[in-house]
Amino acid sequence: MFDIELGRHIDCDGVSRRDFLRVGAISAFGLTLPAVLQAGASAAPGPGKSARDTACILLWMGGGPSHMDTFDPKPDAPVQYRGAFGAINTNVKGIQITEHLPKLAQQADKFSILRSVTSNDGNHETATEYLLSGYPFSPAIDYPAYGSVIAREKGSQQDLPPYVLFGGLPFNHGGAGYIGGQYNPFMINGDPANKYFKVENITPPSGVDQARMDRRHSLAMALDDWQRNKETAAPAVRTMDVFDEKAYALITSPAAKKAFNLQAESPDLRAKYGHTQFGQSCLLARRLVESGVRCVTVNYGGWDTHQNNFESLKNGLLPTLDMGYSALLQDLHDRGMLDSTVVLWMGEFGRTPQVNGAAGRDHWPGVLSVCLGGGGARTGQVVGASSKLGETPDVRPIRVEDVAATIYKLMGVDFQKQYMSPQQRPIAINYGGTPISELC
Repeated sequence: MFDIELGRHIDCDGVSRRDFLRVGAISAFGLTLPAVLQAGASAAPGPGKSARDTACILLWMGGGPSHMDTFDPKPDAPVQYRGAFGAINTNVKGIQITEHLPKLAQQADKFSILRSVTSNDGNHETATEYLLSGYPFSPAIDYPAYGSVIAREKGSQQDLPPYVLFGGLPFNHGGAGYIGGQYNPFMINGDPANKYFKVENITPPSGVDQARMDRRHSLAMALDDWQRNKETAAPAVRTMDVFDEKAYALITSPAAKKAFNLQAESPDLRAKYGHTQFGQSCLLARRLVESGVRCVTVNYGGWDTHQNNFESLKNGLLPTLDMGYSALLQDLHDRGMLDSTVVLWMGEFGRTPQVNGAAGRDHWPGVLSVCLGGGGARTGQVVGASSKLGETPDVRPIRVEDVAATIYKLMGVDFQKQYMSPQQRPIAINYGGTPISELC
């Protein structure tokens, strides 16, 4: 559902997907970077370490997309199941997807479709944590999202944040959870398709020029020097000085400004992605991973289609997805970046195989589709299958934990590694999942 007055997507439980989290602070400039940069530096590979130089772009379909109306059509099922859409062939023999994704149909060799992923959680909020972390929801502990684990394990490059998120935290999930706020995502708000769009956290406040920023920075340093002398230069204070300096360097960094500058892209390429918030966010995600960001999540909401499912998909959601997702795959491929960039598409669950009385589909965690390509994964295939009516996994059931283990393996992250909880209890990065052998 779309709230016209507020201009934001709202799901059936009334929770909006606006940003809920700001990470860190420097009071002198209003920045949100020191903790993020501290996290990156603490995890950055040093001498003797080997971290696979792979990035990840997660396209998150908040609300839960219908598997049968996207990547698992059932053209031979009764109409009350197959719905209003037909199926089309792709550029991979034997694979069909919905007729309203024609551009993605020509990119099917660049990703694989997992048609038998299964969950037991049909609640938006808790299922979102499950799919974004690979851990079933627990009220006792908040598990970190993939991006936060990647940020901790792989660190930052080029003084850029290791983990960036567009479109607000989905149901307040997608953050660092128990591993600490320093691994939260760097939030990018606003619409990159808007000609006045700018990234607030690397842009000086209105009316503050470089000279004034430098004066403020000098004052902040003088105050910090006085505080250090009073506190005998505690190690923690000295450490924060380093990251305050890095945050200041980022806001004045030509490299950062270049990475976030969409205006540097050609009008033709921008048009291929689509002049939508989702499309331009995908393009900016490509620019960021190209510049050194480890993980980017693009939150694209509105898929909670209890009513008018087919009209909502046909007239908005699917064309927007088709342009942005297909352009991202082709662009990464053309630049030689696809083999080093995992591209993941999913939401928190599928939708009911049988169409309801309001021409909609309801929550259905029993089976959902996930698409995964790039990063060295084997592509151009379908893994698993749902039943003839799209109700349950029929061949090769895949757990959410297995998807998580696959992501980590492709990213070069040891998914069997353990962290310590705040209660000093060891918790594995992955909840007993097994990488999907057909992919990696």
